[in-house]
Amino acid sequence: MSDTHPDLILEIKLLIIDALGLEDISAQDIGNDQTLFGDGLGLDSVDALELGLAIQKKYGIKIDADAKDTRNHFSNVASLAAFVIAKKAA
Repeated sequence: MSDTHPDLILEIKLLIIDALGLEDISAQDIGNDQTLFGDGLGLDSVDALELGLAIQKKYGIKIDADAKDTRNHFSNVASLAAFVIAKKAA
């Protein structure tokens, strides 16, 4: 997945950095499969809300925060890209 949509992967990494004000890291610092929350990139629940809003605004998709699989979609950049692709196709 991560190799088939490199532009979207990069776009999402840049969105994470921009939306969350992570000036001290670059897109290259974020691994496609790196965990975004907790021990990975270290994002928290407030970051999740900010990121969710940024993704909804940028891609014009609806994210149901209460859906049980939403947390899985936000686990890493590759899963987030797959989620955006699936939502846009729906």
